Amino acid sequence: MKVVFLQDVEGIALVGEVKEVKNGFARNYLIPRGLAAPATKENLRYAKVLAEREARRQAKLDAEAQPIAERLAELELAIEARVGETGRLFGSVTNRDIAEAIAQKVGVTVDPHHILLPEPIRELGRRDVTIKLTRNVAATVHVEVVPDEASKAIVERLKAQEEAARLEAEKRKAEAEYAARAEQGRRAPAADDAADA
Repeated sequence: MKVVFLQDVEGIALVGEVKEVKNGFARNYLIPRGLAAPATKENLRYAKVLAEREARRQAKLDAEAQPIAERLAELELAIEARVGETGRLFGSVTNRDIAEAIAQKVGVTVDPHHILLPEPIRELGRRDVTIKLTRNVAATVHVEVVPDEASKAIVERLKAQEEAARLEAEKRKAEAEYAARAEQGRRAPAADDAADA
């Protein structure tokens, strides 16, 4: 059934769009809820008006969101989190945590649902997080998850252990290379003796 969308239906259509949908979906869901109407001549004219109105509204929203996006793009967020003995976070940093940090640092309220974070952050480090302010305007915020005061000693100890392990691996590699060269040096005179005989 061809319908005219009277409201945005996420993932399906925007206001004023005309689309073909399954009959049951249109009759049982879209039309009773006032989300869409059958695509009659009158409704198609109304859809055109709705689409123009929505385009103007969206342009206004985009214009208002652009300065906010520019402010957010320059933002460097540091979010403190508690770290366990293994170097992983207790819990995680979520969309809501990022939204609160933005509100505290910049004073801009961002809906946590507009923060595009595929999964919560569970490790220390830097991430680029996209925030969708409107349908057409997005900003990328640099988020760095750092250890809180209580966890800094744990992180320092873990870094020292990693550095010691790296140095030990380099030492073993150098010893193995030295032993291989020495072995090759011992074989070379034996080969010369065999050639002389």
